[in-house]
Amino acid sequence: MPDPVRAAVALAVAAAFCAPAGAETITIKSPDGRNAVRIDGDKLTWSVSRDGKAILEPSPLGLNLDIGAIAAGATAGGHTESSVDDTYEIVAGKARSAPDRYNQSDLAFTASGKDGRPLQFHLLVRAYDNGVALRYLVPEQAGLKAFKVMNEATQFNFARDYDCWGANMGRFDTSFEAEYDPVKASQIRNFHNYMAPLVCKTGAGTTTFAIAESDVKDYPGMYLSGRGDAGLGVMITLPPRFDNNRDYRFRKTVSASVQLQGRGFRTPWRVVMLGDAPGDLAASSLIPTLAAPSQIRDTSWIKPSKTAWDWWNDWAVKVPGAGINTATYKAFIDFSREMKLDDILIDEGWSVGSDVEPNPQADVTRAKPAVDMPALLQYARSQGVGVWLWVQWQQLDNQMDAAFKQYAAWGIKGVKVDFMNRNDQEMVDWYHKVLSKAAEYRLMVDLHGAYPPNGLNRTWPNFITQEGVLGAENNKWSARITATHNVTLPFTRMILGPMDYTPGGFHNATPATFAQRNHEPMVMTTRGQAVAMYVVYDSPFQMVSDSPAAYKNADGSWADGAEFIQTVPTSWDETRIVAGDIGEYIVSARRKGDVWYLGAMTNETERTLKVPLSFLGKGGYHADVLQDGADATHLQAGGGAVTAMQSLTLKLAPSGGAVAVLRPRTP
Repeated sequence: MPDPVRAAVALAVAAAFCAPAGAETITIKSPDGRNAVRIDGDKLTWSVSRDGKAILEPSPLGLNLDIGAIAAGATAGGHTESSVDDTYEIVAGKARSAPDRYNQSDLAFTASGKDGRPLQFHLLVRAYDNGVALRYLVPEQAGLKAFKVMNEATQFNFARDYDCWGANMGRFDTSFEAEYDPVKASQIRNFHNYMAPLVCKTGAGTTTFAIAESDVKDYPGMYLSGRGDAGLGVMITLPPRFDNNRDYRFRKTVSASVQLQGRGFRTPWRVVMLGDAPGDLAASSLIPTLAAPSQIRDTSWIKPSKTAWDWWNDWAVKVPGAGINTATYKAFIDFSREMKLDDILIDEGWSVGSDVEPNPQADVTRAKPAVDMPALLQYARSQGVGVWLWVQWQQLDNQMDAAFKQYAAWGIKGVKVDFMNRNDQEMVDWYHKVLSKAAEYRLMVDLHGAYPPNGLNRTWPNFITQEGVLGAENNKWSARITATHNVTLPFTRMILGPMDYTPGGFHNATPATFAQRNHEPMVMTTRGQAVAMYVVYDSPFQMVSDSPAAYKNADGSWADGAEFIQTVPTSWDETRIVAGDIGEYIVSARRKGDVWYLGAMTNETERTLKVPLSFLGKGGYHADVLQDGADATHLQAGGGAVTAMQSLTLKLAPSGGAVAVLRPRTP
């Protein structure tokens, strides 16, 4: 049951070897020769190295099925080697295209089933220049209509006591929003549940790796738990299956197994991303590369955009009785047009019975009387502004066909679906269902309360962004969104895929003057950091979250940084991480056409950064720079002529940032 070769260019495939399991250890190396995976077929372990230095020591592999165990002692049936060298197009994201270049080995095994019948399985192993991956493939077993995975035995045994960063969720019913805190590998316990990715430094220079997964379907998402007293490293923990109680407050665990049909299955890819520095992971596209190719033939309707948003600023527009009503949303449409944005997002509360709870009496096909949806949408069309709608996932599930049919008839561009808050097998299947159905109606999707990205945005490119990140909304009720947190995210959560962090907070305060408030909330970072997020953070559907008044001065002119937000792209042709370190600072360079955008962010430490411009093309460029000014609310403009042989000096205040736009100079 080998994985289908997706590449347009496939290199020669070697003949299969039929050798006993213990006869040899098979090594799969990346095309550049730096990464290596070694499979011990007799012990059924894997190990990973980079430049000859161990990253993972021999680590157990296996699945415990109700029909038998995939484990050490299985008999090898040979292996087939192949290589692929290809490139695929990205619909919207950090680059226009990505390489799909790897060496692969497909290893066949036979284990003994519980009833004495043989249990066939494969290990599919790939080595890329930017990481390695492994998955299990179990073909249809003769005479079996269904079977279960009771648990997965895959481990990642660390060669040393690494410095790591991870988000320990604890619970299985979670919004997947947390800080990625620093943790020594030796402090990761067997009762911890870390969501992907777990990012670690090896101590060999700045080499960094991350454990993650890709291509999850017909299977639950994973967590990572410590090995207990067994030593350094982590092992995969699968979340339990829940019953189908629509009200998650009363949902109960029913099984810790994965329910599978007898037709066979394959697990998600178990991935180790690798790079010479943390920034290499931030620029990597390995997770979507491992996922199934796009299931949407015509993607011309999938458009990156920026949107005004009502919920974060608490419907703060200057109209009488501002709230969930037609006049308020017309005001947001006017703001979006004036700000040169593409869309507005109508968040929770617009539909009949709208609630964060399931509410079986809800009707997501009808707006509340206070919202004249036909008139509102007609006005939006007249102003050239698109509209997105928020829906609670169970309410949507009750009416999915009818809702999407109505939204398409209204001319809605996309839906923000919320509060799934789990990654068991049922929810994973639901993601595929909702994205597939949305694609039928040409609707883009933003999932909130969502599990970490696993490449699904390649399979369904209408899945244009997602939450699963501790973002700016938390400024309304906590002081958790610190500058350190903000510069940790690009090296942790963001390496997996886009994140709907919801930037754009222009009510800037220092940590000392920050106050929690629901209406027009504050951020405890500078204006420089606020605008830099539009370059540093990946999200092809990007929020402009503050109230319309926040982007204007008292005299009606644009506030510092507002015009930059109007023009910055949300999807890119190329991304490079120029400098940075986890939780310290980052400098990102993104190209759109022949124009480069720089975004720099720092933690609570003031920094002066000398940024090399070697990524620029030949010839001269002009740099327009905005960096931290006299206080948290103001920016200082500057710039001048530069070339690729020069560097650009950026001065960042504590919790600050800067941006630069570099355009080719005309002769």
